[in-house]
Amino acid sequence: MTNPLLETWTTPFGLAPFDRIKDTDFAPAFDVALAAHEAEIDAIAGDPQTPDFDNTVGALEAAGKSLDQVLSVFYAVAGADSTLAREELQRAFSPRLAAHSAKITANKALFARVADLWARRDALQLTDEQARVLMLTHRGFVRAGAALTGAEDARMAAIKSRLAVLGTQFTQNLLADERAWSLPLAEAELAGLPDFLVSAARSAGQEKGMDGPVITLSRSLITPFLQFSPRRDLREVAWRAYVARGANGGETDNRAISAEILSLRAERAALLGYDSFAAYKLETEMAGNPQAVRNLLMDVWLPARAQAEADAAVLERMMHADGVNGDLEPWDWHFYASRRRQAEHDLDEATLKPYLQLDRMIEAAFACANRLFGLDFTPLQLPLYHPDCRAWEVTRQGRHVAVFIGDYFARGSKRSGAWCSAMQSQAKWPETRSPIVINVCNFAKGDPALLSYDDARTLFHEFGHALHQMLSDVTYPSVSGTSVARDFVELPSQLYEHWLEVPEVLAEFATHADTGAPMPRDMLDRLLGAATFDMGFQTVEYVASALVDLAFHEGTPPTDPMARQADVLAELGMPRAIAMRHATPHFAHVFSGDGYSSGYYSYMWSEVMDADAFAAFEEAGGAFDPERAEALESFILSTGGSRDPAELYIAFRGRLPGVEALLKGRGLAA
Repeated sequence: MTNPLLETWTTPFGLAPFDRIKDTDFAPAFDVALAAHEAEIDAIAGDPQTPDFDNTVGALEAAGKSLDQVLSVFYAVAGADSTLAREELQRAFSPRLAAHSAKITANKALFARVADLWARRDALQLTDEQARVLMLTHRGFVRAGAALTGAEDARMAAIKSRLAVLGTQFTQNLLADERAWSLPLAEAELAGLPDFLVSAARSAGQEKGMDGPVITLSRSLITPFLQFSPRRDLREVAWRAYVARGANGGETDNRAISAEILSLRAERAALLGYDSFAAYKLETEMAGNPQAVRNLLMDVWLPARAQAEADAAVLERMMHADGVNGDLEPWDWHFYASRRRQAEHDLDEATLKPYLQLDRMIEAAFACANRLFGLDFTPLQLPLYHPDCRAWEVTRQGRHVAVFIGDYFARGSKRSGAWCSAMQSQAKWPETRSPIVINVCNFAKGDPALLSYDDARTLFHEFGHALHQMLSDVTYPSVSGTSVARDFVELPSQLYEHWLEVPEVLAEFATHADTGAPMPRDMLDRLLGAATFDMGFQTVEYVASALVDLAFHEGTPPTDPMARQADVLAELGMPRAIAMRHATPHFAHVFSGDGYSSGYYSYMWSEVMDADAFAAFEEAGGAFDPERAEALESFILSTGGSRDPAELYIAFRGRLPGVEALLKGRGLAA
């Protein structure tokens, strides 16, 4: 019987035949596909023809199709529906993939062909996109160590292999800690909790096979529990468990792993001639160097800390008025901030949530994409990897554009957070293919499922990434969709969040779960008026994490990352009642792989642009201005990594932005 992962799929839209794929198919398919890619690479390197773009760079772009097919399915299910078998496979695949990648970039004959093309680039009559792909390919080889020889070459391969193992282990340890902990609640301990939270806690208990409601380490449960539970002792238990993920001792402890990762990254950068890993990593980003990142973060840190400290004083007075003496603690912040928000803006999460139904917010995201870009979304009935998943065909003027898959609910088999990935990226080489894009979130289940306003922003954020994939219109897969600089990739996602705040969008789609009535105008006004509420807290917890990440990767790597983290926070004057958004042992952005290492700042770098970019709409004909929408698609969403990001932003806006729009948007401007 053939392995479905190795077939040419004749399914609708070329979607993986999930109903036929078994866990036992992955390992044999991986072996075959990896060997096939190795043979393709050897053939390119050994081609007797004089190197040209098509037979070298173009051939590299076309190679590995079978391996991509296998891995696109595997990593989709490994991240969103993990099992012990899939975790074991992930541990086995990671070092082999790292070795495979290292073998490609260490192939001297292959690098010689790429280097020859690079030397002759001005005479090759390349298109602009081909020139960009050649530059990125050559740069990628050099930065991967292709020019290294002998012992240094071998050491680089060993470092990459070990980093792959450690990144996988870090992720799986975090998932194990999140799965293992829960806080059972007696009926009396449900007092003060809104119905939506009680319902979600009961569902979580059922999923864990327990008799009653439980709080798990899913943010969709932890955050509202910290907001609403009047039991300060239980809030402390929940908060301490949440921040202790990855630091509980034993086999799942990530502290030693993070230290080894930082050491290996520094060694890797030194082999390539860089002063630090931050210098190496930021060379290819818009920021360019660590000092530019530090300057931005500190420009935001100082006003954010001042606001957070002023807010902390208010919350502490509220706590003392309740008869609770002592200092405001981190497990108190959400509780008193929620009460303050209700008092100052007459906004109560329990009253607000019924107006933010998941299905209606999905409709809102689709409707904005229709008005801006002419996209239509039609539900599809196809076998997917989990019953919670839904799929839509995306069309424009009747023409197929993409398949979009939404996997929205939290479950024990899914890693925390939210993300967008492409099971298939748009390309026209070596043949035309359309995107298959997945948004994965961790919202609490319910009937109907209700979102917090932060959840709704997350939904729009991830859908902004999805649009970047769907509307991609390039030739070569390596520059398709979100294959852009890390501090540019968050621009489309963060920009799309702004459409959730457009009053006419909420007026149409924020309808009550029971009555169907639209959100009352005064509530809508209060919601939008509270957009910058608690922004000091949110900015401080984020910027602190970004500055710790930067400090880890500048200079000599710390032997004790936890001590270095503490030193950085002390130097910053971190408010005592606020914790980093991601402490080191659960900082998956930074330690589960290289994606955001020395790059967690990129959300804020992109926010500088997204605040300015949305202002371009407001300065024109409003949020749905057709000329601005066309420019956004033409210069940002359709171009992927085929052009320099700064050049693209200037083409869209006419100039690069300053930090002022960001500070104004966060309510932190002087």
